[in-house]
Amino acid sequence: MIRSAYRVLRPALFSLPAETAHGAIHRGLQTVQHTPIEELLRDRFVVDDDRLAVDAFGRSFGNPIGVAAGFDKNAELPSILGALGFGHVEVGGVTAHAQPGNPRPRMFRLVEDRAIVNRMGLNNEGADAVGERLRTSPDPGIPVGVNVALSEATDAADAPEDYRYTYERVADVADYLAVNVSCPNSEGMRDLQNRDALEAILGELVDAGAEPLLVKLSPDLPDPAIEDALAVVDDFDLDGVIATNTTTDRPSELESPKRVEKGGLSGKPIEDGATEMVRFVAERTDVPVVGVGGVSDAAGAYAKIRAGASLVQLYTGLVYEGPTLARDINEGLLELLEADGFEDVEEAVGADL
Repeated sequence: MIRSAYRVLRPALFSLPAETAHGAIHRGLQTVQHTPIEELLRDRFVVDDDRLAVDAFGRSFGNPIGVAAGFDKNAELPSILGALGFGHVEVGGVTAHAQPGNPRPRMFRLVEDRAIVNRMGLNNEGADAVGERLRTSPDPGIPVGVNVALSEATDAADAPEDYRYTYERVADVADYLAVNVSCPNSEGMRDLQNRDALEAILGELVDAGAEPLLVKLSPDLPDPAIEDALAVVDDFDLDGVIATNTTTDRPSELESPKRVEKGGLSGKPIEDGATEMVRFVAERTDVPVVGVGGVSDAAGAYAKIRAGASLVQLYTGLVYEGPTLARDINEGLLELLEADGFEDVEEAVGADL
């Protein structure tokens, strides 16, 4: 019924600017969070099955499906997203200082392609506010990772201290820390993926005691640069890799006129490439991989798991498929695991490697 209701409502939402519609959904979720409605949703949407459980980087996840960074920038929705059946939420990107992001409009639906282009620019309330909100909010019952990124006003030379400031404000409330050096929409961010800059940032965070510590990579890196980044992961004994962020590439098959908008592309057109990057990373590292990019159904999530992802995240799929998506994927995963003779999700991780 809820799936059908969302399909009826979606044309009205899609008649609004993308960011306006996102804000409306956000406010609606906040309204029912921590109310009896949340508990009703939890009873209906959480798929409680031990075969879906995953242990990764020292944390336990009830299922492998999570919400990617960008959906809940200021850590306002972890509890209600858990009630919708997600096994974890990655909040942020969070920067040391509050910042408004880029001028609007800065988010665009490519409806014909089931995709989104965004150039949000890491708009968020800043590390102090996000840390305090996580500290004072009720326990959401699922792991909450914090995606940390460089403040727009901070020079690259000062990036290590900037990341450390953010880490120290969320250290006691983050189930893991995701170091974002790959956002295509914030000035200077992608320059941080070179080996020297990455070593300086990660070294500062390791010295500060950050753990579990993951790094999020761009799909636009050439293979040698990915291998360099993975060598740094090994050198610093990091806990995981997130593959991937949005891309500045524009596949030739895109149909929407909004394809000309600048920003990071997410959604269905990047799904296969993101899965291949998961495979590339998983073949070259022993740490858990979090697969992100284009997932909108159980088959897509399963492909990333078989390619080596211990966990899978999504965002754009939620826009197009609606609030039943986590439940639908988890139920579908159970069917796929059974069909292939796997005892559980963890047994299927990397089956295609």
